[in-house]
Amino acid sequence: MTDPIELAILKNAFHSVAVEMGSALRRTAFSPNIKERCDFSSAVFDGAGNVIAMGDDMPVHLGSMPMSVRAVLNKLTLEPGDVAILNDPFEGGTHLPDITLVMGVFTEARRDAVFFVANRAHHADVGGMYPGSMGPCHEIWQEGIRIPPLKLVKSGTMNGEVLDLLLNNVRTPREREGDLTAQIGACHMGVQRVSELIDRYGLDRIEANVESILNHSERLMSAELEQLPEAQVSAEDFLDDDGFGREPVKIRVTIKTDPKRGLLRVDFTGSAPQINGSLNAVAAITYSAVFYVLRCLLPEEAAPTTGLMRPVDLILPEASVVNAQIPAGVAGGNVETSQRIVDVLLRALSQILPDRIPAASSGTMNNLTIGGIDPRTGALYAYYETIAGGSGARPNGAGVSGVHTHMTNSLNTPVEALEYAYPFRVRRYAYRAGSGGSGKFRGGDGLIREIELLGPAQLTILSDRRTIGPYGLAGGSPGATGKNTILQDATEHSMPGKCTIQAKAGDVVRIETPGGGGWGSPPGAE
Repeated sequence: MTDPIELAILKNAFHSVAVEMGSALRRTAFSPNIKERCDFSSAVFDGAGNVIAMGDDMPVHLGSMPMSVRAVLNKLTLEPGDVAILNDPFEGGTHLPDITLVMGVFTEARRDAVFFVANRAHHADVGGMYPGSMGPCHEIWQEGIRIPPLKLVKSGTMNGEVLDLLLNNVRTPREREGDLTAQIGACHMGVQRVSELIDRYGLDRIEANVESILNHSERLMSAELEQLPEAQVSAEDFLDDDGFGREPVKIRVTIKTDPKRGLLRVDFTGSAPQINGSLNAVAAITYSAVFYVLRCLLPEEAAPTTGLMRPVDLILPEASVVNAQIPAGVAGGNVETSQRIVDVLLRALSQILPDRIPAASSGTMNNLTIGGIDPRTGALYAYYETIAGGSGARPNGAGVSGVHTHMTNSLNTPVEALEYAYPFRVRRYAYRAGSGGSGKFRGGDGLIREIELLGPAQLTILSDRRTIGPYGLAGGSPGATGKNTILQDATEHSMPGKCTIQAKAGDVVRIETPGGGGWGSPPGAE
């Protein structure tokens, strides 16, 4: 039996390790996407690859990172001082810009690693057809360099051949090397902190507590599932299109509760087959979305570990938009489809827990990438950002305006940092008044972001909820759909939700993001 006080101390200690890793990464990173927007995540794993602690980072990273650690353990034997690298979405990754590093924690008593630390960061360019590596593509090879599990660092020494191969396939090698070095430093920080815990408490004592942490998470989830009514409910929602046609893409889920045994089945049968565009989600993404939604049902103090998913039976049809196979394009699956999977799960759960589930939030990360040659320096640059929208209204209150929701937990790039780092001028940054859905409680409003280009560039957008607005619940109205516009030579042109264009100096791109859905019938409605 473990001491419950010690268990709580160690649970929070491991969480602090992950948080400190993230802080170290942010302080030392080169790119605004990591330094300013915090587009990264860190976590700690036991010797079997089970996640035992997560930073307060991005759900789309954190829920899927155990698959990357598992891929490393299956392919490589890590020695002291080794750091593994990978980004392959079909080996536990999410999409190619998300590069994951994994490092083992070793003791003198054992040959194999007793713990692992890992971090994942979104790199603003990893090659491919478009600057920023986030464009509408037909297959994975168009999206950038695909890295299987490899040793970037061997016994504490950088593997120059692997690094050279990587940097020769990206547009901004100096920035990429700086961000990778920051990730390596964060891994070393995590290893040091976990080693200090082992020195203080002893390995056997630590491992006993870790097993209790995992079991406690499982018991909490089972206890929550036991409180649900016995039911089988289904829901569906749609992505606007695949980026190459106008046909909506269906995502469907059926949830079956088993309160007597504290189990849950989540079945995505009926979802669309994998599509021609880049909005396919690999299995790790869908797992991550389910993990996130179920974690939201638990008290805040519940540890987000592998144990949470033990009572869950997840069914993902192969070669579908929620479990894509090679050669599917997946750049947008991580950012757009993950959001829609959350929307569908919440819509289904609203039939079981109508007083706890909010209306749909903006449902898109509004991905904007711009790349070209900076006229100020003559150097290549690649800018990437997700733009916030409105959150859905709740059963007990209005939604929040201008906030990143659900699978993203990033920040914005401040105007000052944006104009300093890139050849841009921000013309407008404001709330999109009235874009939240009406109801007893209104949905949050989206944002308007206008950027003027100071030099020619390729501009790419991956966005959704441009034709199908975020749903309301309990009689609330949908949020307003988003809108993409470019102003060229004093003429406004509407742009599709997923597109790429060659822009010139003086062009202004305007992104208007969706508002959240309303909750409840408006006062006075019949």
